[in-house]
Parts: sequence; C-alpha cells; structure tokens
Amino acid sequence: MSESKKQLGTADVLYGRFHDLLLGHNFAQLQLGYIHTLDLDYGEKLPSRTLLEVEEKAQKNRNKEDTQKLKYMAQVNSQLHHEIEEQINTYLEDIDYIYTDIINIQDNIPAILDILAVTSASVGRIDPLVNDLLWLSDDIVKLINLPQYRKDKDPKKAIKVESPSLALRYLGLENLKSVVPTFSLKQWAPYSTMPFRLLKRKLWESGMTTAIAAKTLAQMNDVNPFHAFVLGMFHDVGKIAIVRLYLRTFETLWQNKTKDSRDNKEKELHSALVELSPDPLCLRNLMVEHSAALSCQIIKKMSFKYLPIQHSMEQIANKITFSKMDDLAKVVAKAQCYSQYKKLKEHNLVESDEVKIWFKIYNFQVAELKILASTSLHNLQLKIEH
Repeated sequence: MSESKKQLGTADVLYGRFHDLLLGHNFAQLQLGYIHTLDLDYGEKLPSRTLLEVEEKAQKNRNKEDTQKLKYMAQVNSQLHHEIEEQINTYLEDIDYIYTDIINIQDNIPAILDILAVTSASVGRIDPLVNDLLWLSDDIVKLINLPQYRKDKDPKKAIKVESPSLALRYLGLENLKSVVPTFSLKQWAPYSTMPFRLLKRKLWESGMTTAIAAKTLAQMNDVNPFHAFVLGMFHDVGKIAIVRLYLRTFETLWQNKTKDSRDNKEKELHSALVELSPDPLCLRNLMVEHSAALSCQIIKKMSFKYLPIQHSMEQIANKITFSKMDDLAKVVAKAQCYSQYKKLKEHNLVESDEVKIWFKIYNFQVAELKILASTSLHNLQLKIEH
C-alpha cells in the first residue's frame, strides 16, 4: 500500500471515530475495543456454598434462555433497522421533503445571506426578512440584551431593546455575517436527540468550531472570511437531516410494529420490540455514508446567487485530493479536520502519530496551527456598540 493510501486510510478512520464520539464517549471507546475497568472481574468469588444439582440445572436453563432471547432481539433489531434504512434511502431521493419538512429551511435565510454577501448590503434590506422570521428576530433581540453587550452594566439602568429592527442596527452588518448562520444552524438542529443525550449540542458545536476555524484560516490565506464562515457552519447540515430522519423513522416504524405485534398477540415479538431503542451503530453509519453528500444537496437547494460555496462543498463531499481543491474548499476542509481533532483530543481518542498524518494530509502550516491553538472556537467575538 502506498504512503498516500495509508494517510487517507488514517483520515477515514479518524473521521469515523469522530462520528462514534458524536453518539457518546463510551460508544466511541467500545468501537476502539476499550474495556471499562468497572466491568472487569478481578478474580473468582469464593462460593458461599456448593450449588445443588437442581439449582445448577436451573441456572444453565436460564443462561440458555438469556442467550436465545438476545439472539432473537438481535434478529428483530436487524429486521427493524433494515426497514429503517430502506425508508431513509427513499427519503434521501426527495431533497424537497428533507429541505422543507425535515429541516424546515425558510427561504428568508438564503436571501439574507445573499444580501450580506454583496457590497451593497444594508441593514434596511435585511430588516423585513428578519422580522418575517419570529424565531430569528427573537434570538437577535435576546442577544443584544445580554449583559456583556449592554453599555450600562447596571441592569436597573440599562435600557432594554425590544424592537428587532433596532437590535439589527445595533448589531450591524459584520456581526450579522456571524449571527445569522449561527442562529440558523441552531434553529435547524433537532429539538431532541434522545437517547443520544449530548448529540444535539455536539452537532451545534461542530458547526460553530468549524465555522470559526474556517474564518480564521481564511483571513490567513486570502480567502473571503464570510464565505468560509458560512460553509464551515453549514458543511454538516446534512448530518442534522440524517439525525432527524433516523430518529423520526425509528419512532414511526417502532410504534407501528409494536402496535401490530400487540394486536396480533405476538408476545415474544412484542417483548423484544419493547426493549429496543435507537441503534448508535446504525445512525453512525448513516451519517458517515450520507451526510456530506446530503449537505451538498441542501446547500445547492438554497440557490445562493452571490454566496459561492456550492462548488467548494461538492469538492469536500466528493473527497477531492486536497491539493486539487479550490482555496475555499481547502480552508473549510482544514477547519473541519481541526475541529474534529480538538474534539477527539478532548476525549483522549486520538494519538500523536495519527494527528501528524492527519495534519500532513491537509498541509497544515505551523503558523496556522499556532493561530488556531490561540483562537477561541466557541465564541463569535462580536463587537457591539449601543
């Protein structure tokens, strides 16, 4: 195997490992083969008495029944998830359904971002589009009233801004270039990702850290920072769609099958179904396989006129060789790599030799890594003057 293939193989492994971590630290460790020390048996316990023959026989029967039950549950789970994957594959062919019904992307968002992308942008042109989106105008008003953005730090003296139009003027165009994509991704994220408790927050963090890293790298590489920020924020919008699709489809099919098995008095099947829950391995594989291509389709559906990010997203989704990517795609691919590295490192799930290979693929420069290491990837660093 050539050196370049080995490097790409390492990148694929780490990309998959990041998706494992999205679904939980323990799940990621399990995929790596970690054994949790709390589960270890450090020695045989001395029996308090010898089991009677009848008790030994009963215990063996119970073990046999448990094994049969687990095998049957695995079979039921496999069949359910086969149907789930088939249904999701059908949904993936209907981008209009995903765009409108699954994520619910409103046309005003691409329109606002298009305005922000041109030199003739003005708050006056954006105002009616923002006011037409209740959730966005509410979020912007809440943001402008946060204590850190008030001129008078005394809550009793500070004047509360209640008008979205006034809040927009306080924010200004430069801040809106960060705020609108950020609040949009937050709005599109699933309301709940249970039983994957932290998945919603991790999806949000992934978009945020990649966007800030992309903007930082863009400023160092003569790339438009706004283009880099938006693509960094939206590069994984397909993942949000996959998570929403999977959880919704699982719930629908599971409820139908559970009801049918109860109505048909299929006790064993009903008992197995009741114990099933969403499968992290299935969701992980769906994300790895489909999310990048789906992000590409969603961004294309946004039909930007003045925000040239579609072609760069296609290059990232198609895994074009890094050296052949355009400058914007390079910046965002690097930012995605760095964002995923930071999360894996935080959980001790990446080795230094793996990092060296990973960074070499994306041709990271020492100066870039130094700047990224000193940059807060969780703060938009807004400058607001009332």
